[in-house]
Amino acid sequence: MFRCKNCNSVDSFGLMLSPDYRGKGEIFEKRNEHDEIILNVDGYEFIPDLAFMNSHSVCKYCGEIKVWEYYFPRFHKEDE
Repeated sequence: MFRCKNCNSVDSFGLMLSPDYRGKGEIFEKRNEHDEIILNVDGYEFIPDLAFMNSHSVCKYCGEIKVWEYYFPRFHKEDE
């Protein structure tokens, strides 16, 4: 999972495709059994890493770029 360091939203991102991209641009998102995001871009599936997120995604809530950090809820005890 990923969290925006600016507004703290979790996994609320939109991918930015290059203007030179020649594919259809169909993007789908799902999760695997480990609660990892799997992105599908024109039939190519992959699990994004932090470098990918900071290069190609923008926060849907605040519109910031290059603000992502890894976030794993089971390791964050912020309610304490």
